[in-house]
Amino acid sequence: MIHDPAVPLVELRDTSKTFTNEAEVVWAVRDVSMRAHAGEFVCIHGPSGAGKSTLLNLIVGLDLADSGEIQVNACNVSQLDENSRATLRRQSVGVVFQDDALIEEFTAEENVALPLEARGDDTRTALVKAADLLATVGLEGMGGRWPRQLSGGQRQRVGVARALAGGRNIIVADEPTGSLDSKTSAELFELIAELCRSGTLAIVCSHDPLCRTYASTVYEMVDGELRPSAS
Repeated sequence: MIHDPAVPLVELRDTSKTFTNEAEVVWAVRDVSMRAHAGEFVCIHGPSGAGKSTLLNLIVGLDLADSGEIQVNACNVSQLDENSRATLRRQSVGVVFQDDALIEEFTAEENVALPLEARGDDTRTALVKAADLLATVGLEGMGGRWPRQLSGGQRQRVGVARALAGGRNIIVADEPTGSLDSKTSAELFELIAELCRSGTLAIVCSHDPLCRTYASTVYEMVDGELRPSAS
């Protein structure tokens, strides 16, 4: 599908989400509006508990907003049922986790091939495409390795390759360098920036100051509110 570059891939309009405990109502996300386009590297930083992870979960449809609207690839996420939101993730939005979430019993290639097979590719085709994706993230020839044979940075690169599988044009990442050293973190952010220069949209929540260095757009999130950041 040809995408109009003037149209945002992700758009939030006055989006809110609250959680209620015995003592109070907590605004996890409060009246958030933002637009993010193809080729943009968006960094969202802020203290723990600010609502960053909740915001990402709303964007990818793992949770639903109480109010407002979220458009992802021209789909209104809040109007989709659970199966349709899962389809949106398979087709459009790849998620990169802090702990990489690789399946230890699968090789790197098999981990990347899994979402391709879920989309309907046969195993042979999926593995060929997975090898190409691993080469894209700098892991050419390493598809046969088990996750335990990979460094932390390499495991996260496998996670990025899996997030891209199937031609998905949006990557959403929650603290992807949380367990990496500064050199490896910089290499991962440079990889994400390179993917964005090729047209991918990346939305990354991170405490790591390096993320802000590589990002093209930076927001700060505090008490559920999102605002542009100068750093």
